[in-house]
Amino acid sequence: MTTRRTDLALEAHALLRAARGEGRINGLSLTERRLHGCAVTEVRVESEGASRALGKPRGAYLTLDLRTLPDDPAARTERAALALSEALRSLIGPPAKTALVVGLGNRAMTPDLLGPRAAEHIPATRHLKSEAAFSSLAAVSVLTPGVLGTTGLEAAEQVRGAVEAVRPDLVVAIDALASQRLERVCTTVQLSDAGIVPGSGVGNHRGALTRETLGVPVLAVGVPTVVDAATLALDLLDEAGASLPEPDALRGHERVMVTPRDIDARVEELSRIVGFGVGLALQRALSLDELRALID
Repeated sequence: MTTRRTDLALEAHALLRAARGEGRINGLSLTERRLHGCAVTEVRVESEGASRALGKPRGAYLTLDLRTLPDDPAARTERAALALSEALRSLIGPPAKTALVVGLGNRAMTPDLLGPRAAEHIPATRHLKSEAAFSSLAAVSVLTPGVLGTTGLEAAEQVRGAVEAVRPDLVVAIDALASQRLERVCTTVQLSDAGIVPGSGVGNHRGALTRETLGVPVLAVGVPTVVDAATLALDLLDEAGASLPEPDALRGHERVMVTPRDIDARVEELSRIVGFGVGLALQRALSLDELRALID
């Protein structure tokens, strides 16, 4: 095994360029900008050939680099949430009247906890629409489907049922991812309009959540919380200038995941950033303070 594993389109793009020795690849585009001081890189997969080469479905992939924000936790959370909401709105387009937010992940595994914890910071408003004070809000439903081992149901099965009941304009799915580079763990947020495969970040692939499987647009919000151990080993050997091992030497180790020892604190901060950002993207009439008050 000499292939680096990553769920981030930005990293996959860099790996493909390095492998081909090309600066530009047909069917792929990369642009950069800043939102509220946060560096945002967009990779667009525009053709089927590029999709196969990159190993990612066609669509837009926006990567927010939180390392470019202030060190102060409160300021970083606010500016990251505002940047995330603006980037997500660019994928949503016209405001959605109804939306289903899905917090994917296993509450018993801290690196996989991001989805359910972020969902707790997104106000569910569908049941409030009949009250005059909330009539201007989008009708948002929030679902945390858990995992097959504890529910006996695939997340995709539960989401399909919720989509049939709610009939939302779109689905926003939040999940943990895996990155190639250790420095991107818990410092990066990826947004995409190409959907998501639940459990991909912890190597437990399940049914895909996409426009094709659900019948509505699916936007994915992901944060890398782990690095595949074999991928990390290859990168460290590369950085040290050492020769790479034979593929068989790392076989089996790709099932081992590495995560920071302060993952608990990082997931708590990131869950607020993602939850606030998604909430603001869906509830465009609210400020961050108003969103927090609605959650409380």
